[in-house]
Amino acid sequence: MESQINGEHTQEDFVKDLNFGDVDPEDPLTKAALSDSLENEWMDILGNGELRKKTLTKGTNNTRPQRNDICTIDIVGRLEDGTEVECLPDFVVQLGDVELIQGLDLAVALMDVGEVAQIEISPRFAYGDLGKKPDIPPGATLHYNITLKAVEMEPIVEEMGFTQRREFGNKKRERGNWWFARNEPTLAIQCYRRALDFLQSSGDDHKKKPEDIMTDSQLQILLEDRTKVYNNLAAAQIKTEAYGAALESVNNVLRADPQNIKALFRKGRILHKKGEHANAISVLQHAMKLDPNSSEIIRELSILKEKITKYLSHEKNLYRKMIGNPKDSTPASKKTISPSKTTGKLTWSLVGGTIAAIASVIVYRLTF
Repeated sequence: MESQINGEHTQEDFVKDLNFGDVDPEDPLTKAALSDSLENEWMDILGNGELRKKTLTKGTNNTRPQRNDICTIDIVGRLEDGTEVECLPDFVVQLGDVELIQGLDLAVALMDVGEVAQIEISPRFAYGDLGKKPDIPPGATLHYNITLKAVEMEPIVEEMGFTQRREFGNKKRERGNWWFARNEPTLAIQCYRRALDFLQSSGDDHKKKPEDIMTDSQLQILLEDRTKVYNNLAAAQIKTEAYGAALESVNNVLRADPQNIKALFRKGRILHKKGEHANAISVLQHAMKLDPNSSEIIRELSILKEKITKYLSHEKNLYRKMIGNPKDSTPASKKTISPSKTTGKLTWSLVGGTIAAIASVIVYRLTF
């Protein structure tokens, strides 16, 4: 069947004709992205009724924003009873960087510039079971009126000045903190990584005008901001059990600030989780010298102490079982001791002495 609108193929037909292997034209989100918005007709974006969009006023055709574009939008959000809970005129967001709740991030990508749309979002793609204090209760379905006012491309990072870099970078860091506080570490990681894109040093300064080159003090400020991001990134990575990546993040902090207590504590926790107990103790003891009253450090060291004590107790019992034989009742006078057995006893005596020595050192180091 040949599908045409006003004698022209639709975007969906175009994709089918090209036969992209990794694009499924039947996927609800793909259908939504390829279809034209009709006025006053609901579009089921995900195909499950949890995210719907209706165009109230059409915008300019073929002006939908792309990922990472900067969008200026008017937002008015209401509960199902009509109570207004959000009003954000001229709100500037970067699409795809989870600076909006997920439902809005997906829906705005399907709007043209100048379009006014009504968007209905289930709790799953809005503020979920936590809600948003003080106005949005847990489990709330939200109804938005959105106007997409303007779209512009993401600026080239290398061409951005100091002030703009800080503004972009710290906005994404703060959004990452927001997601982290809501126990969404994966989304927080996404924000933190994007923050780092903007807080790096300026790069090829010899290609820039003298007035665009950052001063030493400005570079130091960016370094301090970047250190905060790496510290927060490590915390989110620990939550997702990405311990290798988290260790790399804290090491980035400690290269810039070797006495950073948060980074030392997190490094100790990471090493503990990785099973590197001796290194974890060393790092945590260093942190303890810097902050002797930290309850977090004391607690982590106590957990390690208990774990190592249990391990040593297990090893001691195992050692006793290996050298003792209570069922052997042969009198000592009748036993023939061979040189090999004598060597074996000597070897186990050395092992026992070594375990005892290690235990005494660990107990000494863990005393606080």
